Formats: sequence, C-alpha cells, structure tokens
Amino acid sequence: MEVFQFLMPIFTEYGYWAVFLMLLVCGFGVPVPEDVTLVTGGVIAGLGHADVHTMFAVGMAGVMIGDGLMFTLGRLYGERISKLPGFRKILTPERFASAQDAFQKYGKWVMFVARFLPGLRTPVFFSAGMSQRVSFGTWFLMDGFAALISVPIWVYLGYFGAQNWDWMFGVLRQFQHGIFALLGIGIVWLGWRWWRKRQATAAAKASGDAS
Repeated sequence: MEVFQFLMPIFTEYGYWAVFLMLLVCGFGVPVPEDVTLVTGGVIAGLGHADVHTMFAVGMAGVMIGDGLMFTLGRLYGERISKLPGFRKILTPERFASAQDAFQKYGKWVMFVARFLPGLRTPVFFSAGMSQRVSFGTWFLMDGFAALISVPIWVYLGYFGAQNWDWMFGVLRQFQHGIFALLGIGIVWLGWRWWRKRQATAAAKASGDAS
C-alpha cells in the first residue's frame, strides 16, 4: 500500500514514461514490486489519466526490456558485472547460487517461473545469459509467455479497481496467493521430472558399467 501511494502521484504526473522507467528499475532487481507498479499504471488509466490498452503495451515493453537488459549484461559481461558495487547488493552470492542451482535442475522453464519471483528474477536472467547455453530467442519466448500472463492481469485489475481500492487490493492478494500456489505445484512437478531423469541416467550408467 505504501508503494502504491508513493507511485500514484508520480505516475499521474508523468504518465507512461514514469511507468516504463519504474519497470526498467524493477528489471534490475531494485526491490520495487512489479505487480504493484503495473496495478498503479492501471489505476491511473482507470482514473482517466492514460489509455489502459496503451498502458498494457507500455507494461509489456518495460518488463521485457528490463529483463532483456539483465540477460544481455550476463551474456556480454558475466562475472565482471556481478562484482560492481551497485550490482553486488542485487546479485548476492546467495541469490546467484540459488539461481544457478534452479537453472541446473529445471532448465529453460526456470525462466518462465522467474517472472513471478521478484527475488530470483534478476539473477536467473543474468545467469541464463552468462551461461551461454540459452539463446536470446529461448529467453524471449519463456519470459514473454510469462509476461503475457502477468502484465495484463495487473494492469487491467488496476483499471477496473480504480474506483474501489479496497476491492482491488483484496483481489491483488488473492491473485498473489493463487499464483504462488500454482508456482508451487509447477516447481514440484519440475522437480519430479528432474528426479526421474536423474534416476534414469543413473540406471543407464549402471547398466553400461555392468556390461
């Protein structure tokens, strides 16, 4: 709520550019909730300060360019970026290790899941770029598919809830809980697949050694 109240006058005054730049900041791992940013953009559209469909387009551009910059920085500069003072607070060793571990276990699907996990999104995309094993097209498809789910939900929720903030924040919390529940199910399923694949590889190796 505090972030929403902070963003409202800024977005009302500066419109699309303020929303776009704030989403770029979110892409760099700064702890500003992306969902609240998008909802606030929808609210100013609902109050007549912007067009909601244009706001959706701005939201998509902001999240994709912000994420793409982190992927590209990882691809071009790798560990040199992670050692810079401004990035050390965002790409902490713990977050970086968690991102690499998730990437090793779940492969490209972790980039889809990362869109919904603010704490891991930046290090996951950075790790994907740095790994040199993920093409830009693969990243774009996985992150873009996830953004096509999340961005319109938040923007249009803000638009339809502009006149009733209590209802809007209630729905926002329900959506957040629902998304985390679905992500939990998805992570369990991916973990099961990874375990089955590892078991099959171990069995094949054991069979080869026995022969």
